[in-house]
Amino acid sequence: MAVKDKDIGWELYRSFLAALQQGSLSGAARALGITQPTVGRHLSALEHSFGLTLFTRSQTGLVPTDAALALRPYAEAMRSTAEALRRTADSQGEGVKGTVRVSASEVVAVEVLPPIVARLRQAYPRLTMELVVTNRVQDLLRREADIAVRMGPPRQQSLIARRVGAVAVGLFAHRRYLLRQGTPKTMAELSQHALIGFDEETPFLRAARKAVPQWNRAAFSIRTDSDVGQLALIRAGCGIGACQVALARCDADLVRVLPLRLDFKLDTWVTMHEDLRNSARCKVTFEALVEGLTAHVR
Repeated sequence: MAVKDKDIGWELYRSFLAALQQGSLSGAARALGITQPTVGRHLSALEHSFGLTLFTRSQTGLVPTDAALALRPYAEAMRSTAEALRRTADSQGEGVKGTVRVSASEVVAVEVLPPIVARLRQAYPRLTMELVVTNRVQDLLRREADIAVRMGPPRQQSLIARRVGAVAVGLFAHRRYLLRQGTPKTMAELSQHALIGFDEETPFLRAARKAVPQWNRAAFSIRTDSDVGQLALIRAGCGIGACQVALARCDADLVRVLPLRLDFKLDTWVTMHEDLRNSARCKVTFEALVEGLTAHVR
């Protein structure tokens, strides 16, 4: 079906994305800080421009149609580009200033990056940091983030990437747990313990299972897909789970289990889009992350 109006304002797409995320006109209006009738008019205008039905109304709110779901990634790419444009505009002028959006996994963002960010902000107080805490790989080409810390080499082209080293991962338990349940001496004994692991399979879990067939979802007594959640459970004495060796060294109560049998390595990289190589805000952030993470890995 032909598009009836090719000149569609960005505000219509913003309302469209908010409606998708919030699931109702009222929720979208609150998220955007505009009125509910305005959101309704925006959606109607967008549907008219495309000649498509984007939402159906139900008692629980708005239900996106297949057309809306097909359009969603493109609208999200537009939003990421608009946000990147604003970050770039804010950074213009003399000195290091503006906003840098950094993406990292949960455990790295919560346990490793804060001291690095603190030192960076002390050196460049006009720098604003946006930390995206997610285990989902952010798309740097679509500008979902300016810089990403990744546990594996980047596969996209047009990226600047620096390997900072391999993070060692082993199995750990709190002393309280081991005093209560004993320390496994063999792989066979490991199956007699409460194991903490993932609910959904991940690349790390698949790699671990090659070396340790017992390390599978069915064997986990406690499951969570949150890295931070797993670490908290280990620290609470709930059982045995995977943890970065460098993090465990900071807690004298965490004891490594079967170190000679279970030793995994995760390559750690800092990446950003090559178009940002001349951005002062991104350059200093990139170098600070490389320096701080290199020290963490070592």
